[in-house]
Amino acid sequence: MELMSDDPPILKKAYYSIGEVCDLTGLKPHVIRYWETQFEMLHPNKNRAGNRVFRPQEIEFILLVRHLLYEEKFTIEGARQKLRGMRREGALEEERQEVLSPELLQAMKEELESLRRVLTLPGMDGES
Repeated sequence: MELMSDDPPILKKAYYSIGEVCDLTGLKPHVIRYWETQFEMLHPNKNRAGNRVFRPQEIEFILLVRHLLYEEKFTIEGARQKLRGMRREGALEEERQEVLSPELLQAMKEELESLRRVLTLPGMDGES
């Protein structure tokens, strides 16, 4: 299936496990579980086994929260207020997409480099 340019960047699967979300976002599982308790907009479903499953929109929201907390240096309460304001103004989707682009590119770069390391034969990359 070919993705159209209008599609959100994270669209490969309908649901992601918490481990996959951690790989995509660079966060630890306990951080994501804690954020669930702090941000009402983040509430992943659970599968039959009781494991959290995240939709692409929730991953984008996690990336936005990470941006607000780690890069913009908001407190949890400050980030909550900022997100509420953005939702009221209708700017939440716009901000999610703006934050997502650099994050997605970095994740893709890391994944490609990891794949290159796996596929490179010993001695071909100048290492012994």
